[in-house]
Amino acid sequence: MIPPERVRNVAVIAHVDHGKTSLLDGLLRDAQVFRTGQVVDDCVMDQHDLERERGITINTAHVEYETDSRHYAHVDCPGHADYVK
Repeated sequence: MIPPERVRNVAVIAHVDHGKTSLLDGLLRDAQVFRTGQVVDDCVMDQHDLERERGITINTAHVEYETDSRHYAHVDCPGHADYVK
């Protein structure tokens, strides 16, 4: 089990088209989560064709990774009014 002091849970919540998914995609790239030479789509967090087609997050997306000092869990939340309750 990971010690609680090492865990960072981050939920990104904002209005539609404010860059939530783009922010998380950038964080993942900057954190070097992907293997060297690994081919990565432009939009990592939006996994469904409809999300990529429309350019909006429909389903909550979740990704976890570790660095030398922390365990991170990021949640990308939808911002479009049709998908927020």
